Amino acid sequence: MSKHDALLVDVAALVESGRSNQMSLTVVAGGVVITGRLAPESVWRQRVSEVLADSARLSDFSSVFTTAAPEGGPPTHLHFHVARILQGTVGIPETGGMYRVAIEDVSAWTMGDFSYSGH
Repeated sequence: MSKHDALLVDVAALVESGRSNQMSLTVVAGGVVITGRLAPESVWRQRVSEVLADSARLSDFSSVFTTAAPEGGPPTHLHFHVARILQGTVGIPETGGMYRVAIEDVSAWTMGDFSYSGH
């Protein structure tokens, strides 16, 4: 998108203001479908930091995510947790991951997430 979708920015701003992680969203960005729940950036950063801190090989990167999110202005990114990239009939990873997507890269979106069953 050459121009930010004002409605999507408003959704992201509400997530940021409410510290909620219950807003489900599905987006298309760069031709990839990502589905999951949005989290405020500060919550997302904290969770990524915790995951990295628990890793013997990646713990040094944990501190990068403990810095405060920039204040002021409308949100520029969506922060997904428990999210999956949809590939055919499979969601990758099965347990969900942590994704940061630039709002300007979103070409389509819908409220809600998609679940796949292995059956």
